[in-house]
Amino acid sequence: MSRWTVEFINGHAVEEFEALPADMRAKLQRTFRLVEERGLTALVMPLARPVDGRIWEFRVTGRDGIARSLYAAASGQTLLVLRTFIKKSPKTPRGEIDIARRRLEGEEHA
Repeated sequence: MSRWTVEFINGHAVEEFEALPADMRAKLQRTFRLVEERGLTALVMPLARPVDGRIWEFRVTGRDGIARSLYAAASGQTLLVLRTFIKKSPKTPRGEIDIARRRLEGEEHA
């Protein structure tokens, strides 16, 4: 079985991830390792859920609230982290999904 890799789509996605509180970053990193070790089939609710088309979200909680990391599977068994943010409303905001979609479609690879 070939292994999955987890990559950030661009520098903005890395910065968003690094801006999270340490406890949330650690939980997301554990989820990334789970994907690398066992593949996408290891991701079930409440860890991950579909959001919009090819975009899914990782869900973690921490002392400072709830964080989401939007991602999509890419060719070559690569999981692309598109957008990471601290969630402030019950639903994932449309604007956050739109940013992830633009990045996935190649409009924001800066």
